[in-house]
Amino acid sequence: MLYWIAPYLTKIWGPFRLMSSHIMLLAIGTLAAGLLTWLLLPKLWKLLPTDKGKILASDGGLKSIGKPTGAGMPIALLLLPITLLFAPLRLPELGVVGCLYFCMAFGYFDDRSQIPWGELKKGILDMVVAVLAAICIYAAQGAHLWMPFVKDAIDIPLWLYLPCAAMLLWFTMNATNCSDGVDGLAGTLTLFSLFALVALLYGVVGYYPIANYLLIPHNAAGARWAILVAIHAGALAGYLWFNAEPSRVLMGDAGSRLLGMLVGVAVLVAGNPFLIFVVSPVVLVNGGTGLFKLVLLRSLRRIGFDVRPTHTLHPDEATQQHVFVKALHSIRFPLHDHCRKNLNWSNAQVLMRFALLQAFLIPLLFVILIKIR
Repeated sequence: MLYWIAPYLTKIWGPFRLMSSHIMLLAIGTLAAGLLTWLLLPKLWKLLPTDKGKILASDGGLKSIGKPTGAGMPIALLLLPITLLFAPLRLPELGVVGCLYFCMAFGYFDDRSQIPWGELKKGILDMVVAVLAAICIYAAQGAHLWMPFVKDAIDIPLWLYLPCAAMLLWFTMNATNCSDGVDGLAGTLTLFSLFALVALLYGVVGYYPIANYLLIPHNAAGARWAILVAIHAGALAGYLWFNAEPSRVLMGDAGSRLLGMLVGVAVLVAGNPFLIFVVSPVVLVNGGTGLFKLVLLRSLRRIGFDVRPTHTLHPDEATQQHVFVKALHSIRFPLHDHCRKNLNWSNAQVLMRFALLQAFLIPLLFVILIKIR
């Protein structure tokens, strides 16, 4: 809003002309989101539901039981006025914001429900929101993509773009959700991803000289999207202040799904779906491989394999189990659980080492992606 009314406000007071600058809106909006979350979240989390523990966690989720969860809901509500004030978004882009809020709401009501929603129900709702978001992104800028090994950008028709974009959004929101389990882990890794996407959208895709030099299609709306992503990154930083171990509040599905979808949206806006492997490598390995293992085991069960955990079988049954199934069960997913349980890493070691890997891999993989183009 400030961007659109800045020319009129400048007539009243000259310094208001700064609100016509995308970089100023980005900086002030990010700072405002972080401070507002830091100041008000402790006052709001007493209204949140409490965590009931995670069955799949290595400790049974005992450490998280009783803590306020679903913090994504108050954070998103605090972000709404800041987003509308600082991000100069048009109608299709506002549609994407609406999809982010639907995604958050579904996660929040799941957190609040006495009986957790089933995987099928959550999966269908996530896919519906992903499809709607993909339609809004296509309406905002079409599907003008730059791909590895191809010098010229290509236009993807709607019938192909829509299912592929929706699947990417569905995958990113669920992979981020699966990475949640160690205090500060999902938030820290996603914060790296968001800041990398802000730099990419504002300084590369949205800046013609750099985009032209790197043979990347210029997107004039890149700066607007960068502001939206940066505001959420600021709020995430404010939340992580209280989520550092030992955490006092949990984002729950409400926050992790919203953040995961936001990463996917920013990747699609940047114009190269392969960027997801660049900006979220550790998140994909940590949470995404868990989703892959789940799908693989269920597929094997349908064709007649015994996919029960090896340690639950009688010794005679265990010897007859297929070696591939045994290999799948030998590694815990999400991967952070394997590191804690099998490698005896502490939570602090998991967080620091995963964060270092993400920080190291993002610039390295981006250079590789650009060069093979």
